[in-house]
Amino acid sequence: MRLKVGIDVGGTFTDFIVAGHGREPLFHKVLSTPEDPSIAVLTGLQEIAGIIEPDIDVAAFIRRIDTIVHGTTVTTNATLTHTGAKSALITTRGVRDALEMRRGIRERQYDNRYTNVKPLVARYLRVGIGGRVDRDGNEVEPLSLDDIHAAIDLFRQENVEAVSVCLMNSFANTEHERAAAEIVRKELPGAYLSVSSDLLPSIRFYERVSTTALNSYVGPKLNRYLDQLVDRLKVASFDGVLLIVQSNGGVISPLLARERAALTLLSGPAGGPAAGLFYAGALDSDRCIVTDMGGTSFEASAVVGAPLTVNDGEISRHKIALPMLDIHTIGAGGGSIGWLDEGGLLRMGPQSAGAAPGPACYGKGGTLPTTTDANLVLGYLDPAYFAGGKMKLDAAAARRAIETHIARPMRLTIEEAAAGMYRVACNNMAQGVREVTIKRGFDPREFPFIAAGGAGPIHSCLICSELAIPLQIVPWSSSVLCAFGMLLSDLRHDFVRTFVSRIDGLDWESLNTTIAQIRAEGDRLLDEERVAPERRNFVVRFDCRYVKQYHEVSVAVPWSAVEQESVTQIAAAFHAEHRRLYGYSLETEKTPIELINVRLQAIGTTEKAAYAEDPYAGLDGSHALKGNRAVYIPEANKFERVPIYDGHRLKHGARIVGPALIESVTTAIFVSADYDGVVDRYRSFVVYLKGHEHLARSCLQAEPEKAFA
Repeated sequence: MRLKVGIDVGGTFTDFIVAGHGREPLFHKVLSTPEDPSIAVLTGLQEIAGIIEPDIDVAAFIRRIDTIVHGTTVTTNATLTHTGAKSALITTRGVRDALEMRRGIRERQYDNRYTNVKPLVARYLRVGIGGRVDRDGNEVEPLSLDDIHAAIDLFRQENVEAVSVCLMNSFANTEHERAAAEIVRKELPGAYLSVSSDLLPSIRFYERVSTTALNSYVGPKLNRYLDQLVDRLKVASFDGVLLIVQSNGGVISPLLARERAALTLLSGPAGGPAAGLFYAGALDSDRCIVTDMGGTSFEASAVVGAPLTVNDGEISRHKIALPMLDIHTIGAGGGSIGWLDEGGLLRMGPQSAGAAPGPACYGKGGTLPTTTDANLVLGYLDPAYFAGGKMKLDAAAARRAIETHIARPMRLTIEEAAAGMYRVACNNMAQGVREVTIKRGFDPREFPFIAAGGAGPIHSCLICSELAIPLQIVPWSSSVLCAFGMLLSDLRHDFVRTFVSRIDGLDWESLNTTIAQIRAEGDRLLDEERVAPERRNFVVRFDCRYVKQYHEVSVAVPWSAVEQESVTQIAAAFHAEHRRLYGYSLETEKTPIELINVRLQAIGTTEKAAYAEDPYAGLDGSHALKGNRAVYIPEANKFERVPIYDGHRLKHGARIVGPALIESVTTAIFVSADYDGVVDRYRSFVVYLKGHEHLARSCLQAEPEKAFA
């Protein structure tokens, strides 16, 4: 029997999910190994082999793996920690400072002390060369080959690891860029090379040069990691297919990931939205808010029919203009460190204790108080049952860290300080959810809240109370949600071409030719990946704006509008999306609409693992009761003894009345006093605000009226 494995390498833990072994999917976690993340990958696979078949040879087990879908934080961490490659840039003479000038707009308009982010390429390694094409692609000045050779001599002397080539208006004419790139390949064969017309052939120079520089900055590090991973898997006898998760939620081959490393900058959390949509389906919902609280960070995203994407974003204040899932990340994980600012106010994160030394309670040398330490003091974690008992927590060390750094300076008891840390952490995460809902024109109260990550379900009730969200789902695969979502991912390739025209004067022949060329490129890549024609799908989007607007809006366009050459359908879609985002449209004023970019996504549908639904087992969950203990109740601001349930013994239909705790090997769920919950057919725990039972009725396969009587 062939296996499919999803692997999510995080900053603290590496998560695994294994499907196809004849039983329900297996979840597993190991501590990450930041010095070489591939070590944790192989360690986890070896441990999983022993769990599934204790007597099996590890190599024989790994040979049974058909597909590994892998998400990695290697490129993200390289950017966040400024540990990418020593990079250089070849660009048009006179614009080498675009990386520092950016769009000419200060990020914090009224903060005179706020400085620009340090460019990824040092100024002396940003070299301007002669040669120019205009916006229509006509050559104004011939390319200076002497300037290119002089730049390469400098790069060679400085031991540059990566080179970016980004020339003005190369989206309209690629000849100068391709000539420069060919010389770099010949003269610096060992350097990682990024060419803007290959990576992002679209208008707007700053976005293009920033994205290209970012690709070069992280490329060598990703290549080294993939070399390590592929070599270790080969030695371990893996002969299946390895796929890498992209920032857009799709997957690509390692070869393409090597060339376009920036596509993996949100690789880790990109599996979450697809998994969240799967679980929301049990409530007949096609929308949800997906959150994932890990050891280092907290991610939030919104799903409306499909995961939402953006065509430009930032990572560590560096602009990236490649399509990516609209995921907002903050430093609010289990390892986030509590500290006092200059005014004596309590803060949580973004600094993290990570996997080493980790929270104080891990007993690995950490002495600073973290969210996990606060959760232990508040009774949400059982020190003898963390990770199913594999890892014992040191409650005394947690109390010591909180007392030393928080409680004593603030003149609070240890419990009061821990409660403050918990509330601040939850408030930070609630603000992260607002970024992907309210600021995107959505009301969070209308979305089921997906609480995931090892620590997420401990905090979800307080987050939902802050946002007035009445319904939440804690997936059965909560602690490995992103890894689970990776098994639901399809092959995806994004393309963009600049096409500037008012839509009321479109040259449809030229536009259709452009779309056909992009589609042919998508077919070529899907051919290489052996995707059958009947498993292919193409989605077209237009970036439009009202004439004289500064920014454009990306709008999904039905193929019928293209085939029928319908300006009316395009305009209607644009007006509707503009109204949703900004609260108004200029439809009645008949303001002209301008097309800027044509985007196309080529999708190759992959085989998905089947997930069985549990039969209804009744509403009584008392058989899973383990005991009780004192736990902090936020609504009452005091400790109370609450029942503790074994999450592995709760079956479809079981109802739990809050306050209560549900423990499993990889996570704990805190149901606060204002909430109750019930187990759905996927063994997820659906938590609803008391008095809102009707929101959860559809998750049961039988007797919903009796369950909520």
